[in-house]
Amino acid sequence: MKSIRIESRTAMACSILAACVLMTAMSAQADTLVIPLGQQAGQTTSSLPQRGLSGASVTQRYGEPVSRHAAVGEPPISRWDYADFSVYFEHDKVVHSVRQHQRQGN
Repeated sequence: MKSIRIESRTAMACSILAACVLMTAMSAQADTLVIPLGQQAGQTTSSLPQRGLSGASVTQRYGEPVSRHAAVGEPPISRWDYADFSVYFEHDKVVHSVRQHQRQGN
């Protein structure tokens, strides 16, 4: 009877040890994900059209956009694309401006 208890404890300890070794090995195999979009935070947004500006004000200050996308949805949201940034409008007012992602050479 005593030898069964000892064998059972030994088997249990070996199982726990094996599980710990496997979990340690699995956690050590992680990939690194690099997201370059965070680099944009360093750029100043004061040069982008600010919320509330009219389309005419944006055109006056930044010139004609490279392309204009028709309004979609309700309220109508449209987008103007410039060389380095895009401007989103609700009706005729700026709601958001974003810099376009610039790929860096590898």
